[in-house]
Amino acid sequence: MAISQLEVSGYRSVRKLVLPLERLTVVVGPNGSGKTNLYRALYLLCAAAQGQLTRVLADEGGVPSVLWAGAREKKPARLTVGVTLDGLAYELSLGPVPTGPLDPSFFILDPEVKEEHLWALEARRKLVLMERKDRSAFLRDGEGQRVAFPLTLWSGESVLAQLAEPHRFPRLSELQGTLRQWRFYHHFRTDPDAPQRSPQVGVRTPVLAHDGRDLAAALQTIVEIGDAAGLERAITEAFPGARLEIQATEGRFGLWLHQAGLARALSARELSDGTLRYLCLLAALLSPRPPEFLVLNEPETSLHPELLGPLARLLVDASQRSQICVTTHADALSEALARSGRSTSVRLRKVQGATELVRADEEES
Repeated sequence: MAISQLEVSGYRSVRKLVLPLERLTVVVGPNGSGKTNLYRALYLLCAAAQGQLTRVLADEGGVPSVLWAGAREKKPARLTVGVTLDGLAYELSLGPVPTGPLDPSFFILDPEVKEEHLWALEARRKLVLMERKDRSAFLRDGEGQRVAFPLTLWSGESVLAQLAEPHRFPRLSELQGTLRQWRFYHHFRTDPDAPQRSPQVGVRTPVLAHDGRDLAAALQTIVEIGDAAGLERAITEAFPGARLEIQATEGRFGLWLHQAGLARALSARELSDGTLRYLCLLAALLSPRPPEFLVLNEPETSLHPELLGPLARLLVDASQRSQICVTTHADALSEALARSGRSTSVRLRKVQGATELVRADEEES
C-alpha cells in the first residue's frame, strides 16, 4: 500500500503540516527544523497498530511533552496524525487524560484517543469505514454494514490495536497489517559497549534490529539467502579493496573487515563509528525481507562525506523494493539523490517556532 501523504498537527514543533510522499522522499532541513518530529509522527502510526502507543509517547515524555508548544486557539489540545494510502485515509487524534476532582489518576502522561477515522477513497468521495469517538466506535464490516465495535475501547490505544475479529473488518485489518510492517531506523549504537562490537549469539536474521545489535548475523543472512553480490559491491565501493568476513564460533557471530594495506583484519571493536554505522545501513537496506515502507532518520550521522555517494546509490536501489522516506541535514546526500533522478526532495524550515515546508518557488529564489 503506497503512501501518498502524511498530515500532522499539534505535535511538538509541527503546528500543521502536509507532507507528500513519493517512492523515495528526502526531507531536508537544518538541525532543529523538525525533521525528527516528522519521523516520530510516522512512527506513532506504526506504534498505534502495534499496541505500543502509550509506551512510545511515555518514552517521549508523555502527552504533555509532545503537544504543540506554541500559541494555540482556545480549543482542547490535540495531536493529530493522518496518512493517505492506496484507496484509504486514516487519522488518529489524541489529547491528554482529563484530570480533576472527578477524574483522579496518577497516569497523567498517558494519551487519550479522542477520535479515530478510516475512510475508503472512491473518486472524490470518502466512505466512512471506521469512526471512533472516545471509547466507542462504528465500523463497516466485510459486507458493507455499519456495526458497533463489539468491545468497549481502551482510551489509551487505537482501534487498530484492539481489533479482535479481523476477518469481520478486512479493510481495517489490511491497514493494521500494513502499518505494523513499516520499518524505522533512527540510532545505530556505535559506542564502545555496543553489542555489535562483540560476538553475539546469532540466528538467521533477515531484518536488522533497530539499534543494529545483531549486525553480524544480519550480514551473514544476506550472504546466505540475500543479495551477497550486492553486499560485496557496496563494501568495495565504500571501502576500496576491503572485504567483509563473518566468523561464527559456537554459535556466536562476529564481524571482521579486511582493508587494503593492513596486514590483518580489524574486528568490529576496532572499527570507527562511521564504518560500523555504514555496515548497519548496508544490513538495513539490503534486507532479504524488505518492508513496504522504510524510514531512516539522518543516516549520514558519523559518515565521512565520501560515503554519501555510495549511500545515495544504496538508497536508490533499495527504493525499487521498498517505499523510502529519509530525513537528512546533509545537502550533499540530498544532491546525490537528486542527481539519480529517482528521488523527490522536500525542504523544511522553522518560522516562529513552527515547522513549515519551503515552497518550490521560494527554493528557486
